[in-house]
Amino acid sequence: MRRARGALAVVLTAGALFTAAVPAQAAAAPALTAAGAVLVDGASGSVLTSKAPDTQRQMASTTKIMTAVVVLSQPGLDLDRRVTVKQAYLDYVYLKGASSAQLKAGATPTVRQLLYAMMLPSGCDAAYALADTFGTGTNTAGRTADFIARMNATAKALGMTGTVYDSFDGISPTGNTLTTPRDLARLTRRAMAEPLFQTVVKTTSYSTGGTSYLSAWSNTNLLVQPRPTGYGYPGATGVKTGTTTAAGKCLVFSVTRNGRTVIGVLLGDEERYTDSMALSDWALGPATGSGTALRRSTTAPIPDVLD
Repeated sequence: MRRARGALAVVLTAGALFTAAVPAQAAAAPALTAAGAVLVDGASGSVLTSKAPDTQRQMASTTKIMTAVVVLSQPGLDLDRRVTVKQAYLDYVYLKGASSAQLKAGATPTVRQLLYAMMLPSGCDAAYALADTFGTGTNTAGRTADFIARMNATAKALGMTGTVYDSFDGISPTGNTLTTPRDLARLTRRAMAEPLFQTVVKTTSYSTGGTSYLSAWSNTNLLVQPRPTGYGYPGATGVKTGTTTAAGKCLVFSVTRNGRTVIGVLLGDEERYTDSMALSDWALGPATGSGTALRRSTTAPIPDVLD
């Protein structure tokens, strides 16, 4: 049953009543080019709009959200622990043609720095380093396999029934790193409960001050990047891009305005930034400022970032 603007929909889910927030405007949700999508209320998790939300799809580097969650969930985690970068991580990036944080063999970044290296420039070398460090086993292959098993165990614990991982970075060797928009939104709400994760994914650039590895990383998420390199979208607070041939362009995003947060997932979306801003405007009301105004007026499109 539909009610007037500002109404609340009461939804029965898993045997419990909860309140689902309805966007303030009466207009229908915008049409999307994404193959799969969902927009949820950041506080309650209620679905505001969706498109094939339970269809499994490859997720590319949005996989790294789970990698970060597994690392941040480690008991007694020491974020200042030094990790030695192995040549194997760099060879992997080269052989796979993967996105890189341009780490240098023999460098010793901290776990905190590796999280920035993984989430901002989408460094698969950094993801490999974290999986090798926090997995259990007698060799690199065993440790990374154990880490991926922990990713799957975490997905199960979170009720992500449509999600399976076979990689720590989204470069799926078998095509079985799969998720659904609904699952990925659920994971992102969990990730955003981590203060460090929140800080990392909204950071536009990060400087390590290091000399033996790249000293600065820029966020591939153009929603959080200011003009002219990004959209400077008002209220954007993350989260993660992803692109592979199999997955297409993907984006997980979070926007907070006027005391309210929405989290969105777009899988297989050639217009991921246009769609993310349209969904956020629809749910939170039109943004004012550089993001939306320039998006609608400029004739020089901002180049997308592939990771």
